[in-house]
Amino acid sequence: MTAPFPGPPGLHRALEDDLRFPLAWGTSPIRDFPAWRRAARAKVEELLVVPRQDDTPYAPEFTHRAEADGFTRELVTVSLTRYARVRGALLTPRGPGPFPAVLLHDHGSRFDIGKEKAVRPWYDDTRLASAEEWAARHFDGRFVGDELARRGHVVLCLDVLGWGDRGPLAYEQQQALASNLLNLGSSLAGLHAREDQRAAVFLGGLDRVDARRVAALGFSMGGYRAWQVAALGDDVAAAASVCWMTGLKEMMVPGNNTLRGQSAFHMLHPGLARYLDIPDVASIAAPRPMLFFHGGRDALFPADGVRAAYDRLRAVWNSCGAGERLRLKVWPGTGHVFDAAMQEEVHAWLGSVL
Repeated sequence: MTAPFPGPPGLHRALEDDLRFPLAWGTSPIRDFPAWRRAARAKVEELLVVPRQDDTPYAPEFTHRAEADGFTRELVTVSLTRYARVRGALLTPRGPGPFPAVLLHDHGSRFDIGKEKAVRPWYDDTRLASAEEWAARHFDGRFVGDELARRGHVVLCLDVLGWGDRGPLAYEQQQALASNLLNLGSSLAGLHAREDQRAAVFLGGLDRVDARRVAALGFSMGGYRAWQVAALGDDVAAAASVCWMTGLKEMMVPGNNTLRGQSAFHMLHPGLARYLDIPDVASIAAPRPMLFFHGGRDALFPADGVRAAYDRLRAVWNSCGAGERLRLKVWPGTGHVFDAAMQEEVHAWLGSVL
C-alpha cells in the first residue's frame, strides 16, 4: 500500500500536528457569525491567488438552439475571465419564466467530454457515445442537466479547463498544467473558483432566471465546486454536493486518490489548510440551505472523514439556528455515483428550498 507521504514519516506527522485550523468557526476568537464569515471568506479569497475578474464583459454568444422534451437547448459562449472564452450548455424550460436555475458541475477522469457529462450533446454526435457511457456509469443512464430542465430549472453547465472544448487533457498532464500555472503566479484551483463565481453571477443575471432562486449542484469534484461557489459568494441561494466532502486529516490516508497529485491540484489552494479545514470552508455558506450526499462504499472518501466533516457542518448550522436547512446523508451500499434514487431526493430538496 502506498505511503501517505513520500518522505520522512516524522515530517508528515509534524506537519499534520501543526494543522489546528485556527480560523474555524468555534475555534476562531471571532464570535459573531457574520463577522466570522467575512473574515474566513477573505482568507480563502486571498489564497485563491487568481484575482477577481468582475470587470470582464461576459459578451455572451448563443448558438445551436434546438427544442427538446419540455425545454430549449442552446450553447452559450462567455468570457468568465479575461483569459479565455468558455462554451457551455444552457437549457431553458418552456413557459413564461422567470425560472429557478441550477449551475451544474461534473468532473472525472474522462477528458474528451466536459459539459456533455451532464447534458446530452445534441450539437455533436461524435461525443454522444462517450457521454452516454459516462451517464450509464455514474447517473443510471440519465443526463442530470436534461432532467433538471424538464422539471422546470434553467441549467447552465460550462466546460472547465482541460475538459471538452477546453481539452482534452491527458490524465497525467494535470500535474504539469498546475505546475505551469503556479510558476506563472496563478493557480489551477483558484482559476476554477473564479470562473465558477463568475458563472453564478452570469446565470443569475439572465432575464429568464429568478436571481433569488439559483442553486449550485455537482457530483464528485463538481460537488466540491458546488459548495465552494456557495462559500465564496452569495449569488447562489443553495448548494447540493454529491460525493465530495471530508475532513482533511481523515482524507490523508494511504492510497487516497487526492495524495497522488494529478487531479488533486484542481482542488488545492496552497496554504489554506493552515487556517481552515475542508468543512470549515463549506461552512462559510451557512445558514443557507445545503445538501451533502455520500455513498457508503465510496472508496475516495473514507467513512471517518465523512463523519468528521458532517459533524463539523452540523455544529455550524445548528449554532446559527438553521439545522433544518442542512441535509446530510450517507447511502449504504452505494459507491461513487449519483444514481436515480439520489437524484430524486435532490430534485425534491431543490423544490423545497427554491
